[in-house]
Amino acid sequence: MGNLGKWIMAAALLGLAACNDPARLGDGMGGDASAGNGAFAPGSSSDPRSPSFFQQAIGDRVLFANDQSALSPEARATLDGQSKWLLTNTDYTAVIEGHADEKGTREYNVALGARRANAVREYLVTTGVPANRLKTVSYGKERPIEICSVEACYAKNRRAVTVLAGGLTG
Repeated sequence: MGNLGKWIMAAALLGLAACNDPARLGDGMGGDASAGNGAFAPGSSSDPRSPSFFQQAIGDRVLFANDQSALSPEARATLDGQSKWLLTNTDYTAVIEGHADEKGTREYNVALGARRANAVREYLVTTGVPANRLKTVSYGKERPIEICSVEACYAKNRRAVTVLAGGLTG
C-alpha cells in the first residue's frame, strides 16, 4: 500500500474513533447533553415517570404456572412496583392483557387469560390503584411471544402484561 493509501486509512480510522467518543455529547456519559449533570432525558428509560421506565425497570409483565391464575411471590413483588408507579403517575391508565400458552383449546385459553388478567387487576386494586384506571383483555393463546413446543417457550407465554395509556383518566 502506498503512502496515499496509508494516509487515507489513518484518516478513516481517526474518523471512526471520533464517532465512538461519548464525550462528544457534552455530558461525558454518552447521553443527552441537554439533560444536564446526571439528569435523565424526559421520556427515556431512565426517566422514572416514563412508560419506558415502567416497562424496563419495574416490569410490565408477570408469569404464571401451568394452568394457574394464582399470583406467585415474584409476581406480587412486580405488581407492588407497578402499583407504586401507577399511584405516582396518575395520568396513566392501564390495560392488563391475559395470555396463555398454546396447550389447550382456544376457548379454555381465552378464559384462562381472563382469569390471569383479572388476578392482576384485583391485586392492583387492593394496593390502592383505582379500579376505573384498569381494564382487562384476554388474548388466550393468540399472541405468543415465543413460538416453540417446549416448556421454556410455554412458560414465557403464560403471562399478564400491563400496557400503559397516557392521559385517559377521568
